[in-house]
Amino acid sequence: MESKAILNLSNLVNDDFANAVELIYQSKGRVIITGIGKSAIIASKIVATLNSTGTPSVFMHAADAIHGDLGLILEDDVVICISKSGNTPEIKVLIPLIKRSKNRLIAITGNTESFLGQHADYILNAFVEKEACPNNLAPTTSTTAQLVIGDALAVCLLELRGFSSNDFAKYHPGGALGKKLYLRVLDISSVNQKPKVVASTSIKEVIIEITEKMLGVTAVVENNKIIGIITDGDLRRMLTKVDDFSKLTAKDIMGSNPKRINAEAMAIDALELMEANGISQLLVEENGNYAGVVHLHDLIKEGII
Repeated sequence: MESKAILNLSNLVNDDFANAVELIYQSKGRVIITGIGKSAIIASKIVATLNSTGTPSVFMHAADAIHGDLGLILEDDVVICISKSGNTPEIKVLIPLIKRSKNRLIAITGNTESFLGQHADYILNAFVEKEACPNNLAPTTSTTAQLVIGDALAVCLLELRGFSSNDFAKYHPGGALGKKLYLRVLDISSVNQKPKVVASTSIKEVIIEITEKMLGVTAVVENNKIIGIITDGDLRRMLTKVDDFSKLTAKDIMGSNPKRINAEAMAIDALELMEANGISQLLVEENGNYAGVVHLHDLIKEGII
């Protein structure tokens, strides 16, 4: 029932929706979103979505507004009022006060002929035939419709603003989501040790270097340029092939042309490169020079995976 109601919303979109989007986009103020009951909870979610996608928004409970919170609304703010019926007592008191302050009013309502609908500058029609509640009482289908309209507003505004993943990262710096958007390879590799040997390094010294640096790998360098890589696996494969490795050097067992990544690349790019090649470490380069190692365990630790 709710999915059918959402589908029907596309038939209710008209010029008022486009005009409401344009009004918010051109506004120099914030978006104040208000409602009461379950609609107030939906209003809070829409506020959160708008804020996180570049449209400054504030929630104002309709009941609190008529008891002092009306001062929250500033001169250039656009007000969105959410109400299924559009005729609740609090809404009837609040709307004239908003209009008296000459703030533009957008209604999200299922009743376009309601008090709210008649006084709004633009109406976003959230009509639903019936609530999913078997008694047709508890706000279910109606609040879903309100939420979808709020998301549609947010996405339209996001596209108008050219809001990018980098912009998104600025508003979501915490948690795994934020890290995927801003954490660089250098941020991780710089805290690791930098195992490295030269081509002539003995196998014993290679083993010591890998063991001490605890990354399961070492770079083979020449003038600080990467020329190869030796992993734990390379050492094990060597031991299955030779009995005496005392005369072997790093050059004899290293893998040439190893997978590498730029220090300024995003950590999520490092993960994708590892997954694509079935490896757990990448050598890191900065300005063409060897700069360290990024390990799969580092990405797990940072919550990238």
